[in-house]
Amino acid sequence: MIWNEKDECMSVQEREELQLKRLQEVVKKAYDNVPYYHHRFDQEGVDPEDIQNLKDIEKLPFTSKNDLRDAYPFGMFAVPSDDIVEVHTSSGTTGKPTVSGYTEKDINIWSEVMARALSMAGATRKDVIQNCYGYGLFTGGLGIHYGTQKVGATVIPISAGNTQRQIEIMQDFQTTIITCTPSYALYLAEVLEKEGISTRDLKLKAGVLGAEMWTEEMRNQIEKRLNLSALNIYGLTEIIGPGVAQECEVKKGLHIFDDHFYPEIIDPTTLETLPHGEKGELVLTTLTREGMPIIRFRTKDMTALHNGACVCGRTNIKMDRITGRSDDMLKIRGVIVYPSQIERALLKIPGMEPVYQIVITRPQQLDELEVHVETSPALFSDEVKHVEQVKKSIEKQIHDEIGLRVAVNLVEPESLPRSEGKAVRVVDKRNFN
Repeated sequence: MIWNEKDECMSVQEREELQLKRLQEVVKKAYDNVPYYHHRFDQEGVDPEDIQNLKDIEKLPFTSKNDLRDAYPFGMFAVPSDDIVEVHTSSGTTGKPTVSGYTEKDINIWSEVMARALSMAGATRKDVIQNCYGYGLFTGGLGIHYGTQKVGATVIPISAGNTQRQIEIMQDFQTTIITCTPSYALYLAEVLEKEGISTRDLKLKAGVLGAEMWTEEMRNQIEKRLNLSALNIYGLTEIIGPGVAQECEVKKGLHIFDDHFYPEIIDPTTLETLPHGEKGELVLTTLTREGMPIIRFRTKDMTALHNGACVCGRTNIKMDRITGRSDDMLKIRGVIVYPSQIERALLKIPGMEPVYQIVITRPQQLDELEVHVETSPALFSDEVKHVEQVKKSIEKQIHDEIGLRVAVNLVEPESLPRSEGKAVRVVDKRNFN
């Protein structure tokens, strides 16, 4: 189902004309009302009137997360505080959080893009959506909530945690769509299996999963074990929250709602703009945000953009699933490693769970990478010879995937920490002092 056919299926010419008009408006608004942008534009020698075509966006300076932190709490707002009706912050754990402020118009836009996203998962007025994203300052819960209300479906605002209660509600309220992180979806599957609850007895048809990176292999696991269609959602607190992009039923990339968010891909080292199809860092500009317009925000997320109409009928530009972040890639003995590569390698082994933790140490002069992997109860109680074979198989699979030999440590079932939010995959024990 297409929620807004007019805006999601417009021609290339219509879209570009709309994007340019909105880009010109938001650049002027930012320059006139946000001291940070006024200063930066003057510093770069660029004037809002210089934006005559979409390519001219490259004349504008980038905005980083540090810029937003430096403006804490309300230095990036473009409207009087009286016009701000809602405030959220990022879930970052270091330094000051980034603050995101919304006017009533912004909330309406957020509801609109989330309605589009949920519609891609098949949501209608008849659906019951169990929202397991966190509420409060985190944008996930309320973003889904607003979109569900816009669609007219029933929302269960259960938030994150209390897994037993989640399952009970899922059964009793006949949940049809679940929204949570991919790692939590797998944990739900694990608990259901442990308690002998068949997914055939549930009404689940789709999962809208995001807030962390996940692989195609993990999607296959989730779909098989929860008996639903697992779809990827993308968003950032700094831009609006969830609802920047969403995967449709085709599952060949995420549609960016580019009438509201203008995407670019840059080389994270040279900062040069890359053509469509080339992988680099995603940069986003809000085109309609009123309370807090953001110009050329460096997301640090690595992906590629693709033009052309989708089989589903939408014409929005698509982005590949996020494969890593420019700031979370690990450089081990000169080799770039992303945690998602480890996950991909594990899931290529039949029966292996994607429950793992990467531990980085530097015992002497070279970095060492160790992967802790949970085993099944059957394997852990098996004879030593078989366990060793599995260990060697995992080490080979990881080596084939990343080109490095790593030590694999098989640990007891349920011994690694579970998360109801984003999973902690990397533990860096290196001492750089």
